[in-house]
Amino acid sequence: MEVKINKEIREYTENMFFGLSMRQFFFSVLACGAAISLYFFAKQYLSDEAVSWICILGALPFVFLGFFRYNGMTAEQFLWAFIKSELLTPKILVFRSENLYYEALKPMRKAKEKEERKKHDQDA
Repeated sequence: MEVKINKEIREYTENMFFGLSMRQFFFSVLACGAAISLYFFAKQYLSDEAVSWICILGALPFVFLGFFRYNGMTAEQFLWAFIKSELLTPKILVFRSENLYYEALKPMRKAKEKEERKKHDQDA
């Protein structure tokens, strides 16, 4: 008897129905409902091949929402992160180096330059 244990505890998902998580099952039911309703609506107007493609395309968003995971994020979290990073935040990133040591010694350098000017003016 073999017991499967995830290497990463965050990857654990509880299987509720047919080996699917509750989220996956819910969106699968929605995808089937969308496909069936599109089939009955479109079969009287289009050919069978066109209706089948419409059913597939109608169910696709629900399948995407239920099964998509990227870096541990669900589809909604990923879409929000994408919108935030690509649309809401500025794109121009300007790098300006900051030398704290240089800034700390600036008053001492100015004082030294003044002394050198005085000395230069006295010599001239």
